[in-house]
Amino acid sequence: MAKIKDLTGQRFGRLMVLYDTGERKNGSVVWRCRCDCGNESDVRSDSLVFAHTTSCGCYQRQRVVEVNTVHGMTREETFHSIYWAWCSMLQRCENPDNKSYKNYGFRGIKVCDEWHKLIPFCDWALASGWQKGFQLDRINNNGNYEPGNCRWATPQENNRNKRCNRMITFAGKTQCLAAWADETGIGYFTLSSRINRCRWPIEHALTEPVKRRKKEENDENQRRDRECGTGEFN
Repeated sequence: MAKIKDLTGQRFGRLMVLYDTGERKNGSVVWRCRCDCGNESDVRSDSLVFAHTTSCGCYQRQRVVEVNTVHGMTREETFHSIYWAWCSMLQRCENPDNKSYKNYGFRGIKVCDEWHKLIPFCDWALASGWQKGFQLDRINNNGNYEPGNCRWATPQENNRNKRCNRMITFAGKTQCLAAWADETGIGYFTLSSRINRCRWPIEHALTEPVKRRKKEENDENQRRDRECGTGEFN
């Protein structure tokens, strides 16, 4: 067994190493450290030595506040929104215990090296159209989380870009069923029934006007008769 290098008393960034906790993660010693801000945290030796972790997290929070101040945004709201988008991204791709891991990390979806640190991700977010309420969305659902394959989208846009959506191509345009419903004015469930249950051809399903129910037609006819004064009434 390799001899453990004692890091007690050494400083790494804002962290001072206090003692060996006795824990081991991925073969690395876990050290209890005290940050200059007063907080204590447990950090693996490789994270300390290779400068992956240099504070308890206070430095990242400070930098985000500075970035937000430059961009003139609400500090707290901006930090929490971007921070949780970043955390969720990493959890989905790298934590097998996360409920969404099966759809991301298990499928081979990865986070680029640059975005393993919060500040580069935050800088990209603020320069790439982040707005309150927007969600992080991958353009290619089989691609990784990286600057060239990500954007900020509304919840509706994000839902329509899920890989479980059936994409339909008609007249040179490809989009999901919900988008076709909006464009044609035909109800989503009507289109779904036409295509999936009744097996209509795509062109027919997207262009055939919806027939009104008989009762609706009768009601409309009666309304018109009243307006014209030609109807028979009791």
